[in-house]
Amino acid sequence: MRVAAGIGDAGVRGIENGPPKNAEEYLAGVPEPARTTLTKVREVIRSVVPAATSEVISYGIPAFKYKGLLVGIAAFPKHCGFYPMSPSVMETFRNELAEYETSKGTIRFAPDKPLPTALVKKLVKARIVENERKADAKSGVDVGRGSTGK
Repeated sequence: MRVAAGIGDAGVRGIENGPPKNAEEYLAGVPEPARTTLTKVREVIRSVVPAATSEVISYGIPAFKYKGLLVGIAAFPKHCGFYPMSPSVMETFRNELAEYETSKGTIRFAPDKPLPTALVKKLVKARIVENERKADAKSGVDVGRGSTGK
């Protein structure tokens, strides 16, 4: 049986067979009830991301990438994590996250209780807007400089 790598040594999975290659491999190494919980959260994320979004393994966890990293999910022995990868999004939703243990870029929740669907959708949509704004600003600067020829 494959046991894949998690974040550092704190994750629920060992490192015998190397890091997971995709979200399915990662989730296959996660015990219940966390596997079902993360699968539900993943489905909610997939329901709102643009078609151009890809799923990747980043920092050893399943993540979604759209104009940069969007969000990630992970399992640990006593909690699951949702990673908005944005301190500003964490701050924007501070009141809605009050019942969860949080840090600068992490929302921890019980392995047997997924984050509410509406909250996940709001967080993901906020990250999409943030990444689009960053990409537009970057391309606007690059295009502006490139078009002058100076």
